[in-house]
Amino acid sequence: MAGAVAKVPVLINTAIANFRPKFNIFMKYAKVELAPPKLGEIPQIKAGIGKLMSSAKSGSWKQLTVKQATLNTLVGFEVLFWFYVGECIGKRHIVGYKV
Repeated sequence: MAGAVAKVPVLINTAIANFRPKFNIFMKYAKVELAPPKLGEIPQIKAGIGKLMSSAKSGSWKQLTVKQATLNTLVGFEVLFWFYVGECIGKRHIVGYKV
């Protein structure tokens, strides 16, 4: 039993050493991907929305590959998921509002 207790700090230090590079990679991407849009990116966002609207009107979305359609669907579900998570956080309950 004493031998196992003595190994705990070694295991913790090993886990931290193995986790640190992955955490650094996560933080590198998180700083870029989770940051709000900058003022210079707003024209790109408007162009993207315009492109989306024109493809919806012209029917060019029918020409997507299965892979592209799957990725677009997954991104849509992710946005919807985070919307509902934000709703639950905002109302501070899973179901309904406290009245």
